Amino acid sequence: MSIESLLTTKEKALRSEMQDFVRWVPRQLLLDMDADKVTYPREYLQEAARRNLLGLRFDKKWGGRGLPWTSEMVALEEAGTLGTSLACLYSLVSIVGEAIHEFGSNEQKEKYLKSVLRGEMTVAEALTEPRGGSDFFAATTRARRDGDVFLLNGQKRFVVGAEGADLLLVYGKVEGLDDPKKSMTAFLVERGEGVTVEHVYGLMGTRGGGTGRLVFRDAPVPVQNVLGGEAGIGNGTKVFHRMMVPERMTSACGAVGMGRAAIEIAARYADRRKAFGQKIRQFEGVSFKVAESVTLLDAARALDYSVCRAVDAGENPDRVRRLVSEAKKFSTETAWTVVNHAMQILGGIGYTDIFPVERLLRDVRLITIWTGTNEIMDLVIQHEFYREFLAAKSTARDVESDARGVEHPDEKEYNE
Repeated sequence: MSIESLLTTKEKALRSEMQDFVRWVPRQLLLDMDADKVTYPREYLQEAARRNLLGLRFDKKWGGRGLPWTSEMVALEEAGTLGTSLACLYSLVSIVGEAIHEFGSNEQKEKYLKSVLRGEMTVAEALTEPRGGSDFFAATTRARRDGDVFLLNGQKRFVVGAEGADLLLVYGKVEGLDDPKKSMTAFLVERGEGVTVEHVYGLMGTRGGGTGRLVFRDAPVPVQNVLGGEAGIGNGTKVFHRMMVPERMTSACGAVGMGRAAIEIAARYADRRKAFGQKIRQFEGVSFKVAESVTLLDAARALDYSVCRAVDAGENPDRVRRLVSEAKKFSTETAWTVVNHAMQILGGIGYTDIFPVERLLRDVRLITIWTGTNEIMDLVIQHEFYREFLAAKSTARDVESDARGVEHPDEKEYNE
């Protein structure tokens, strides 16, 4: 692969650990999840925890391994080969765990983060609302303070793990604070009183993760369960912006695994299937699809690695916001292209359940939509590019002045 020479010995060892874990996952579990016979595979997360493969980036004192993003990227690609549901459930520990690890109090880390990394609790993120979608600040979930408790009212949809998670990261606006960006607060909500699952979605793919709509009716949340405690009230916007990094990077890295799984199936098939007296891999129509797929996956993997390095290095948050958006957009669109190529190589048999490519196709369609649609990624990318580009003082050559007609500046009309 394109980044093989960049991986450390420890990262290659971690990849072997993850591959062993992925081989452990029962085939029947995958089939039952896709058939909606399983609504939440708790044993999968418990086994990952037993192997100390959850929350790899978090401090060892809380049960993590203290590894960089580049290491987690290696693990996520392997999880991605299982499809979107299991990759997402694996990623949610990284996503919700990031919020607790970076913004939580020591008490919250002791109570929740440790339990999650040990596999004793499972997590979900309640972010999207029926009228919100990509407009985060249009959220209508409210939190009214009553002494040492907040009463939470509202609903969240498309919550992976709604059906089975023990702990929910919920964003809501605290009443009495008018500015939505200052009222937004992140709450750690345990499943219990006032929290109900109103609907479990019938999904095209990405099944078996208990994706549903949660409704909160005066759900009591102790003040100490505000993320960061009392000081965390109104801090939800800051949490949200930080969370976009793990949300989008886990999507990007897992997508590469899905694409890889599909094209490997197709390449193996093309090397065995014969037509017109020769292996079909010898036809340009097939071999060029393999070539394009391998190139796209290598490019996505290299981009993801460089972005992980930027995050690990603590680069400017505005620039990181652009880079993670680029990684999410390019990797997920690469996965969609590659899985489609794989199905085309397989031909008619690829459209059946004889091969898992049809499941991967259904799964991968979602990842260009969630954690911010790829159209939202485009908005972020161009916005942050212009912010940095227009503010920079370039020391590079002024290539624009190399035009033959540069002595005619009046011909450059800008309607300013």
